[in-house]
Amino acid sequence: MSRSLRLISLILIASSSSVALAHHSFAMFDATKMQSKEGVVKEVQWTNPHVWVRLGVQENGQEVIYSYEGAAIAVLKRVGWMHDSVKVGEKVTVVGHPYKDGRSGGSIEHVVLPNGQNLGTGDAIPGALTVPGVQ
Repeated sequence: MSRSLRLISLILIASSSSVALAHHSFAMFDATKMQSKEGVVKEVQWTNPHVWVRLGVQENGQEVIYSYEGAAIAVLKRVGWMHDSVKVGEKVTVVGHPYKDGRSGGSIEHVVLPNGQNLGTGDAIPGALTVPGVQ
């Protein structure tokens, strides 16, 4: 193998591994537990690499903000989400896996909209992303 070909190969391997390392794991979420929180949508961040939904939940007379992480936009679109599916000001229920450290929030498994429609599987935990008809 020529020296320039080896150099190019090393550069490609190094650059692809840094991209892979840049994406975090989902070890911060407790995949063995599910939580359901009903509240008012405060913010939707429709951005990659993950969509975020901030939910205001009333607990003991005070509002607590829960931050929920969903999958990437492309994944959410494949399962029915659109940029305006979850709207600020709406009362929704978010079902997902809580943070292991007890923070308010977690990963999104699905969202129940005011009309009763379930938007799922926004959860990016491996094994949770099931697209009908795809193994």
